[in-house]
Amino acid sequence: MALILPRKEKKSRVAVIGAGLAGLSCADALDRAGMDVTVFEKSRGVAGRMSTRKGDGWQCDHGARYFTARDPAFQKQLAKWIEAGAAAQWHTPVGVYENQTWQQSKPSDARYVGTPWMTSPAHHMAQSLAIQTSHTVNKVSQTQGHWQLQTVEHGLLDYQADCLVVALPAPQAFSLTQPVYPGIARLHEQAKTEGCWTMMLRFHQAIDMPFEAAFINEGILSWVARNNAKPQRTGTEVWAIHGQSQWSQDQIDADPLTIAPQMIAAFVALGGQAPDEYAIHRWRYASSEPSYQPEFHYHSHQRIAYCGDWLQGGRVEGAWLSGQGVAKAILAAN
Repeated sequence: MALILPRKEKKSRVAVIGAGLAGLSCADALDRAGMDVTVFEKSRGVAGRMSTRKGDGWQCDHGARYFTARDPAFQKQLAKWIEAGAAAQWHTPVGVYENQTWQQSKPSDARYVGTPWMTSPAHHMAQSLAIQTSHTVNKVSQTQGHWQLQTVEHGLLDYQADCLVVALPAPQAFSLTQPVYPGIARLHEQAKTEGCWTMMLRFHQAIDMPFEAAFINEGILSWVARNNAKPQRTGTEVWAIHGQSQWSQDQIDADPLTIAPQMIAAFVALGGQAPDEYAIHRWRYASSEPSYQPEFHYHSHQRIAYCGDWLQGGRVEGAWLSGQGVAKAILAAN
């Protein structure tokens, strides 16, 4: 008599494009639920805009400044990061410069940063995931219910997925998937995305400013912060300065050599100094302020989903929650 074995359910295969916090949040939730998940990332590492630039004897968080935690689910995730040593509260007083006057900012939600780098929470989530870095996906197609990916570096991949999650900024998500899913156009039209010029100013000695971190509410800068003031930061004196959103967007295609002197002059005018060395970075899609917040988007028929901070408030917490929302929708449909 033949032995009849119980049928083993086949895992659904999910491709996630983008290893920023939203993509990693989604992939982590699906992976924990038993899905077969692979993340594809164009860069050499994970974290997206929760970035830290590292050099010879210095480091600087040149993407997200800090993050807050208001939603109970994200607070639980933050507690796990803190317990693992991947995040900590940032207690440094934050100032405000407005009308040529310095003052301390009003009390707000507690501020947190990754430790020892801003990338640490992303690395904590990524450690158990299958991630393909240096994979710039430039085309997606769907045949007989399966998604195929093509990359700049490796051409058409020998890989098929049952479901596709796009965890990219709105303009990139639109450019990549509009040919196969026209519904992305409506989401893209509602999303307001602005760029940001960021500089990392390095000094041989510490410099004295009224505050070690501050919002700048006039001129071409919006934020200045002494990176060494954050918990567990080491290395030489480094300040991160961010350009004001509208000014940055107006100058987004300018030559960095013309942008740098303007930002340095603005920093000096605040009481800072010209740096001994500097680096500059152009974030094309730095901030998102959607006029509506659908949180995420999942089309169950085509099995394509979108997540990111641009769909949920434009904050680090929003990115994580958006990824969680997509994961729950996918799991509910399976």
